[in-house]
Amino acid sequence: MKPLIIIVGPTAVGKTALGVSLAKSLDGEIISGDSIQVYKRLNIGSAKPTREEQQNIPHFLLDILDPTEPFTVAQFQKMALAQIQEIQSRGKVPLIVGGTGLYIRSLLDPFDFSENSSSEIREGWANFLEKEGKEKLHQALIEVDPVSAVRLHPNDTRRIIRALEVNDLTGKPFSEQRGSLDYEYPSLDPSILYIGLTAPREVIYDRVNRRCEEMMQEGLLKETLDLLKDGYDRRLKPLQSIGYRHAIWALKGKVTSSEMLRLFQRDTRHFAKRQLTWFKRDPRIQWYDTQKHNLSILSDEISKTCRGLESRVK
Repeated sequence: MKPLIIIVGPTAVGKTALGVSLAKSLDGEIISGDSIQVYKRLNIGSAKPTREEQQNIPHFLLDILDPTEPFTVAQFQKMALAQIQEIQSRGKVPLIVGGTGLYIRSLLDPFDFSENSSSEIREGWANFLEKEGKEKLHQALIEVDPVSAVRLHPNDTRRIIRALEVNDLTGKPFSEQRGSLDYEYPSLDPSILYIGLTAPREVIYDRVNRRCEEMMQEGLLKETLDLLKDGYDRRLKPLQSIGYRHAIWALKGKVTSSEMLRLFQRDTRHFAKRQLTWFKRDPRIQWYDTQKHNLSILSDEISKTCRGLESRVK
């Protein structure tokens, strides 16, 4: 069986380029591990790889849902695991490329996400909210996960329900699922190569700032406006993600375009920092500094490691 390669790291660090390079070298195919790139029409703001960037490498879990459709960790886990098996059955190397931490963890750790029970649990807490109100919902979270309760405002009922759902599904607080310091990471299957990309913080932040500017130049505002014109509610979860919510502020006249860019860059930097914090806690990841290794050298080195891994697990 072919090994599985996972590539993670903060936004704008170079995951897409490395994934494509490795896929070309190893006869691989790519599965997106990103919670926004699954949506159709959300291209610029999600940094979805263009057809040119994909370089004819098959990509999966891109452009599969309408922005009105929900997409849960449970759905990702089920679809990604099935796609991994399908790719391996054809003698190809599957590569998971993305920065959504809980998605990646759902493939590696014993998260038992039953979609039926997940829906029932979520509906149960939604009914609780309707009957008891947001203060009691928040109090319920305080009782099982005080760390998350401190982070979440009582008005943020969607995330509170999500935290309660994860707690009920896994038996552990959501704050631990997000990578607590004392979380005991299961051993990695020997057929998995878990790669993390990083760079000095100032380099990542500079790349983030430039990427946000490029997204503006490529038409992020128009992409968002077209979605709103076609009737998509600005309150939809994908349209409240970084970039799109900032564009909506500008389109509604709440901020100028220059102020929008500043806030977009700031929040994306904060997001990159949170991604690094999440992934750095996982001791199973082999880290590579993209400032010390150019793409070609890095791809060659990881390809050799993967081929050695493949020979050992046969």
